Amino acid sequence: MKIAILSQDAALYSTRRLKEAGEKQGYQMRVIPYLRCYMNITSSRPSIIFNGTPLENFDAVIPRIGASRTFYGTAVVRQFEVMGVFSCNESQAISRSRDKLRCMQILAKEGVGLPVTGFAHATQDIDGLIETVGGAPLVIKLLEGTQGIGVVLAETYQAAKSVIEAFRGLDTNILVQEYIKEAGGADLRCFVVGDQVIAAMKRQGAKGEFRSNLHRGGNAEKIKLSIDERTTAIKAARAMGLNVAGVDLLRSNHGPVVMEVNSSPGLEGIEKATKIDVAGKIIEYVVENAANSDTKELIKY
Repeated sequence: MKIAILSQDAALYSTRRLKEAGEKQGYQMRVIPYLRCYMNITSSRPSIIFNGTPLENFDAVIPRIGASRTFYGTAVVRQFEVMGVFSCNESQAISRSRDKLRCMQILAKEGVGLPVTGFAHATQDIDGLIETVGGAPLVIKLLEGTQGIGVVLAETYQAAKSVIEAFRGLDTNILVQEYIKEAGGADLRCFVVGDQVIAAMKRQGAKGEFRSNLHRGGNAEKIKLSIDERTTAIKAARAMGLNVAGVDLLRSNHGPVVMEVNSSPGLEGIEKATKIDVAGKIIEYVVENAANSDTKELIKY
């Protein structure tokens, strides 16, 4: 079986691990920098070209699309789908999860636990927006932010109003959410593959930091999930249409709530914290499902 990993950096831990795991299982693995691909969009013979050579005879692709490259990256994934190649995460599912507002609306529709979340356009509606999520303290998030960047904890009403006005003054779209104080600056990263949570870790923010991202100095440890937490993570991934996902939960007084569903979750933190071969399990899923799929019948535009 021939599998492509769509990644801009072959040296990244996640990319290296996936390539190593696939080769260990006896498959032909190739890392392809998707931004260097170009496409021939035709009904007779659609193709993807890299370095002047068509990319042919691939059985599956594993997208590792950067958040800032979603538009072009998903176009490449979609072209592979048009060519009948199985993708462990479909292009539409990646796009759906990357739009934080759309993601929250879909999760709400599916009855998945969420923090109280508000969204507005006009600065004249800030007072009502703050009241909608229960007042301060509250969390303000840029829709385009990643790895904790663009996430602000406003501890007072005036601070919240000032931050929202500043962001909206830059014509930046934001979400406001209730602050789950009882989480204590910790969240749960649940790694979903197929219909199972294969690994989970608790991430604790650095001292004085309410964000738990490992990139911001947090630490991680293996965690045992409750049945409710496991069910919530699987339901969230399924709602997005993702087969491989990192679902971030907070433990609130009213049960687990989903903060984010990530379509290209990093492997380094979860593998080191849990000692589980996550990359190997992803490869096993891809191989099993690529052999049984008819991608042309599954494409959703």
